[in-house]
Amino acid sequence: MSSTAIETAGLVKTFGDNRAVDGIDLTVPAGTVYGVLGPNGAGKTTAVKMLATLLRPDGGEAHVFGHDVVREADAVRSRVSLTGQYASVDEDLTGLENLILLGRLTGHSKQAARGRAGQLLEAFGLTEAAARQVKNYSGGMRRRIDIAASILNTPDLLFLDEPTTGLDPRSRNQVWDIVRAVVGHGTTVLLTTQYLDEADQLAARIAVIDRGKVIAEGTKGELKASVGAGSVHVRLREAAQREEAARLLGAVLDAQVQLEPDPVALTARVGADGSGGADGVSGANGVSGADGGPGDTGAAAQASRALAELARAGITVDNFALGQPSLDEVFLALTGTDAAHQPPTNPATGSNDVKEEATA
Repeated sequence: MSSTAIETAGLVKTFGDNRAVDGIDLTVPAGTVYGVLGPNGAGKTTAVKMLATLLRPDGGEAHVFGHDVVREADAVRSRVSLTGQYASVDEDLTGLENLILLGRLTGHSKQAARGRAGQLLEAFGLTEAAARQVKNYSGGMRRRIDIAASILNTPDLLFLDEPTTGLDPRSRNQVWDIVRAVVGHGTTVLLTTQYLDEADQLAARIAVIDRGKVIAEGTKGELKASVGAGSVHVRLREAAQREEAARLLGAVLDAQVQLEPDPVALTARVGADGSGGADGVSGANGVSGADGGPGDTGAAAQASRALAELARAGITVDNFALGQPSLDEVFLALTGTDAAHQPPTNPATGSNDVKEEATA
């Protein structure tokens, strides 16, 4: 099997005057989870549809295991499977009936289809619900049966388009376990998501997409390092001292200080060299650094000097922490959008797929 599952160069898709995907370059290693992270309307679903041969690109090239997605679409389809934002199973059939039907459609004999369905129902914790109609499944159970249907014939590449949208934390964790198991059996997974913790938990590498472009790419450690070696979080004893504390922290750390909703709390980023990291964001394929890199020592020393300066000014600090930036901070720094405050999805469908193609 090729060591590269997906390779794109200048991939473009337009809808009228709107460039939903605007020159995306990606290289996805085989046998890993590759995360595609972006806000609503970033172009994630459109890109996946082109890679899965459901949409024809308007420009650029894309190859899946060396096969061109336009000229060799049949060869691509024979090696991939897609779980979209909508459940693809028949809600009036039982879980077992759905899997047997899809198994027969994909070439299994009746006996083989029933055997494979039983294996998947057991592996996904759905054996007890096998005889129930899917319309009576919970949201988490629907996503599990949908993913099970996608791997009836084990694909070399599985596209998961926002697979946990709308699920409760327990169901999300169950889906995450399934993704890890699928990759453990050799399948490559391309995962699109808006959830920072999901990308953090699953993806070996992450591409951040905004307005149809890849604006950063790397491991989660590299992405976090790209916006600073650490975040300094300070909680004061007296709210009246916060303005002076912010001024001193900004001066010592050479960084922009953020006033938190808590009236005694402040946060500032520290760069990898000990300088302020507020403006140190690298672009696509240009991130550097990693978890626990050498810059951590400089950040800690700079933070210690800031604490000493606060103490000399008579400002009492009740709580202090220095930690690596979260992916949420990375997302905000790169896109200017807080992932926790994304526009709501379409209330009629629970999805942003149509909106993405119209407004990406």
